Formats: sequence, C-alpha cells, structure tokens
Amino acid sequence: MRKERVGFAVCGSFCTHEKVLQALEVLTKIYENVTPIASETSAFTDTRFGSSEDLLERMEALTGRKVLCDIPSVEPIGPKGLLDILVIAPATGNTIAKLAAGITDTAVTMAAKAHLRNGRPVVIAMASNDGLSAGARNIGELLVRKNYYFVPFGQDSAISKPCSLMADLEKLPETVDAALRGEQLQPILLQA
Repeated sequence: MRKERVGFAVCGSFCTHEKVLQALEVLTKIYENVTPIASETSAFTDTRFGSSEDLLERMEALTGRKVLCDIPSVEPIGPKGLLDILVIAPATGNTIAKLAAGITDTAVTMAAKAHLRNGRPVVIAMASNDGLSAGARNIGELLVRKNYYFVPFGQDSAISKPCSLMADLEKLPETVDAALRGEQLQPILLQA
C-alpha cells in the first residue's frame, strides 16, 4: 500500500454520497492512511438519501479513523502538516465558491485552507447543479490556481439538467496519483 497521507472530505451533495463512498473505499485499498472529513451539513443532516449517522459510520469503517467534522478538528492539518493530499468529493458548487472566494467557514473549507498553506495538492471532485451557470466562474477561478487539481468532469444529465456538472469518480485514483506528481489528469473535460 502507498504511504502518502490522504484527506478525504465529503460535502453535501447527498445524492452522490453512495458513489463517493465507493470511491473512498477504492482509495483505502491504495493508501494506508486516509483521514475522513465531513462538512457540518453532511455530518449532521439526514436526507431522503440516508442518515448522517450512517454516512459517518461508513466513512469511519472504511478508514478506521474518526471523521473530523468541525473547524477546530481540521485546523491542525496545516500547522502539523498532517496530509500529503486532500480530496474533496463531492465538492459542491457552494464549497467551490467558498474556496474561490477564500471563505473558510466549514470543516471542509478550513481543511483546504490549512492544507494549502503547505503548498500541497487539493483534488476537486465536483458535483454541482450550477457548474455551467452561476458556478462557472468559481470553477474557472480554481482551474487557474496553483495546487488545485480536478477529477475529470462533464455534464451528468445534459437534457434534464443542462447546467449540472459531475466528476467521473472512477478517475479519482488516477487524479490523486497525478496530483501527487504535480500534474492535472487529462482530458479534464469529458464527452457525453
């Protein structure tokens, strides 16, 4: 197993959580040290897609570690250099907007800020219903910033949700590997 220390941060795109957990399981088979992180919304909101308790239990079972889900628990990531790479999956349009604007008011955005202070890579696996509308400029902002890498993405339902973008989570391991080398996995835009 690989020794790089991976942070895996989950945001509130609840309909994608099942696929995200599958991607987390794949990473735990590649990397021996995966730290689970959840936004406060993910950690404490029950939805029609499942309970927050179930999400946290499954993340802890996969990683063997307690989920970090508040700002004080993730702040040491930077000063103590706890991670080699941080994955945000799903990265919602809201989280992407906050990262683009430098807002750190959730566990996930604080984890990213703390991690980036060490000049280390952040992988964005987006799930955004407004990626090709209001969220487009925020995605563009992160695409040109140093240390941000995107899991290749495309329209997930072009007819019924023409502005929606979704990362191909099957490409997450390849993206993490490339980001650890300082490279963006290509092509970044997927064909429908």
